Amino acid sequence: QVQLVESGGGLVQPGGSLRLSCAPSGSIFSIYTMAWYRQSPGKQRELVATIISDGTTNYADSVKGRFTISRDSSKNTLYLQMNGLKPEDTAVYYCQYITTWNRNYWGQGTQVTVSS
Repeated sequence: QVQLVESGGGLVQPGGSLRLSCAPSGSIFSIYTMAWYRQSPGKQRELVATIISDGTTNYADSVKGRFTISRDSSKNTLYLQMNGLKPEDTAVYYCQYITTWNRNYWGQGTQVTVSS
């Protein structure tokens, strides 16, 4: 069973930056959509950013201009560059891959804490 493995989370001060990575543990074919979600305690999981096979990206309004989603298609690796972090960005961040056959893959999550 192929899994997604996230890394790059941690503790950062407000205004700081982090770069999250997500890589599969094995081969995944025909990926159509890659996405980052986040979930804070007591809140529903929310979509942060997506990138589809043609490179089109979309962002939640709350992160536009601060976060950048990107990928390395040769490695099926997904990234999220987070700049200008705010305390309200504190959450567990999850990556998701969806294939053209609508198969979903999720990561286990990585904690991002923004605090002084």
